[in-house]
Amino acid sequence: MIAETLLRSAALTLLAIAIAARAATPADDDADIAVHVRQNGNRIAVEVDIPVNATAVEAWNVITDYDNMSKFVSSLESSRILERNGSRVVLYQKGVASRGPLSISFENTREIVLTPPTEIRSHLISGDLEESDFTTRVIDHGDSAQIINHGEFIPKMWVPPIIGPLLIEAETRRQFQELRAEIMRRKTEATAGRQ
Repeated sequence: MIAETLLRSAALTLLAIAIAARAATPADDDADIAVHVRQNGNRIAVEVDIPVNATAVEAWNVITDYDNMSKFVSSLESSRILERNGSRVVLYQKGVASRGPLSISFENTREIVLTPPTEIRSHLISGDLEESDFTTRVIDHGDSAQIINHGEFIPKMWVPPIIGPLLIEAETRRQFQELRAEIMRRKTEATAGRQ
């Protein structure tokens, strides 16, 4: 009985590792998105660097389109601005991050401070995390841009070492790939409209 339980536990662990490894392998359309996740105890640090073949303003318009974000970021069920006061925004988001059979629901309210079109600072007000602070920068390269995202958070739930960071990395890569796809979709639509 004990041996059977240990074997089952080992099999589930191996399955989770295989899913995480497969989920962390970038697809062809996001291989140039650099995502690094580090876990130090219960604190998770996330670094993202993504090139975008669009102007900084085109990128900015998508990554700050909070009221429509659930239409183009698949993990979001709801995204809406609760309050806007100049460059300060209070944002509510709810969704489910999933890979294979694993899924995690999330819900949070954040204070966002915008410095158009170059910087977004986000601070958790309430939600499924103990704390969370992120800074996103949009670097203008003329006809192209680069989005740099850095942040740290402490989840309320336990994140297993190795598997947890791999899943967070895969989900982060997917979200930024979806943001870039929307930037390019809008750019193409705008270009077609001018012709």
